[in-house]
Amino acid sequence: MAETRHLFATPFATDILQSAAGIAALRTAIEAERARDGQGVSISNIGGWHSNTQMLGWGGEAARALAFKAMQMADALTVDVKRPHASRFGWVPEMWANVSKAGNANQYHFHPGSFWSAVAYIDDGYQEDEDANLGGELQLLDPRMPMVRMTAPDLRFRDRDGQPQENEISVRPKTGMIVIFPSWLQHAVRPFHGRGTRISIAINLVAALKSA
Repeated sequence: MAETRHLFATPFATDILQSAAGIAALRTAIEAERARDGQGVSISNIGGWHSNTQMLGWGGEAARALAFKAMQMADALTVDVKRPHASRFGWVPEMWANVSKAGNANQYHFHPGSFWSAVAYIDDGYQEDEDANLGGELQLLDPRMPMVRMTAPDLRFRDRDGQPQENEISVRPKTGMIVIFPSWLQHAVRPFHGRGTRISIAINLVAALKSA
């Protein structure tokens, strides 16, 4: 019988932020920065507010703690093959905030130059409403697309469970959730239709050799 192996998996990890006080402090810092700079910037966001990328400076101790959490997750998922037990690499973080209301979204994009990207949800904006039609899911695109379907769009590879592989994965955010994935993985946010305000924080981690 033929042996099937599934090669080149893409890592995607989730965790939960444990400090309610830290989450509250992050919200306060974001609200203060939004009041100071109501225009923000426009990058991948479709509507909503996108802060500058200097949140490590204006976000205070809570922002630095969140960056450390992301770096811990990255360390657990990464190995230096020349020094497996004492990596020569550390992480240089970059951080910004996003605030979204009904109708806002983020188009597909990736983060060149970074190794890992993370998103932390300070408020999912759903207000405990489980309605799947509220949208706002984080979308992850199969990195082989569209090449895998160029010649036969209706064919799919079988996954480990024998079912057709998905071309897009949807992750419904929850308040306190943090996710991390390779920075080359294309991702987007579906239009959000919750009654509340979605507040999230994005983090890029650039790999850098530690000083001797």
